[in-house]
Amino acid sequence: MKKIGKQTIKFDNPPTILECNSIVGPKEANGPLSKYFDKTLEDEFWGEKSWEKAESKIIKENVNMLIAKSGINSQNIDCVFAGDLLNQCISSSFGLRDINLPFFGVFGACSTFVESLSLGAICVESFANYVLCATSSHFCSAEKQFRFPLELGNQRPPSSQWTVTGSGAAILSKEGCGPFITHITPGKIVDMGIKDANNMGAAMAPAFSQTLITHFLDTGRSPNYYDAIISGDLGYIGKSIAIDILKNNGYNIKPNYDDCGVLIFDKSSQDTHSGGSGCACCATVFSGYFFKQLRERKLKKILLIATGALMNSTSSQQGESIPGIAHAVSIEL
Repeated sequence: MKKIGKQTIKFDNPPTILECNSIVGPKEANGPLSKYFDKTLEDEFWGEKSWEKAESKIIKENVNMLIAKSGINSQNIDCVFAGDLLNQCISSSFGLRDINLPFFGVFGACSTFVESLSLGAICVESFANYVLCATSSHFCSAEKQFRFPLELGNQRPPSSQWTVTGSGAAILSKEGCGPFITHITPGKIVDMGIKDANNMGAAMAPAFSQTLITHFLDTGRSPNYYDAIISGDLGYIGKSIAIDILKNNGYNIKPNYDDCGVLIFDKSSQDTHSGGSGCACCATVFSGYFFKQLRERKLKKILLIATGALMNSTSSQQGESIPGIAHAVSIEL
């Protein structure tokens, strides 16, 4: 691999995304992408006593399903990259504590899935034969931690998004016929001073735009190189802001650009306001929908840019603004 431009890494022997798997909750199961997910749940607890325990079970079962689907002996997996939204990433570490594999806990907020893919691809290019990348989120646990306990029945403003309940996971390999991770563009932290925890799209859109522009400049590519440019969870508001920022910088991404948070729910019938969000938003939509589109060759080149709001409940209570981050992976056949 080699660095090109300011921030992008190009892989001389691009790692293959060998297999993906996804589990989603009941609201996601009623959305427009329902048929693409590998497993859907009937309730948010899934037989557990708390939402946090349910989230750990979701990522555990998703990883086990992925390993079984891939046909790879789990002991041949060199390492796991995983993370989530809960404090100290407890969903991932508790859920995967019995997996008996080298484990890297990763936190990039809602950008965690692509951050894991990026780090995993670097490992595959250097020493690993197989790397597993996974993440999860849960609407109920996230609302309790970042905003208000559900028992209070607080009214959600129109700019708010619905944290996706679910888990997405992928296995990367040195071998295989694609789709391949050909480039990664790690993002920089961008903070425009937004403090509203119910307007994540506006907080993350500038970071998405900066990473995308950097990717174009580093690679010499333009928006029409890709069949699809996909952001992780900007939602309707963030998506609109991103289109405007890119347009002001000379890039028209509107014809082939969409957002996982826009795609996963039906805004009109599911009352999700500005769309979906959370670590599992990007992870499940890619693992469930876009990976299958690539496998079926309906898409051949996509740029997946996961977005994250790098804040927690403590920083919000202390009046801090919300820094944004966005990481990009170029996935091609």
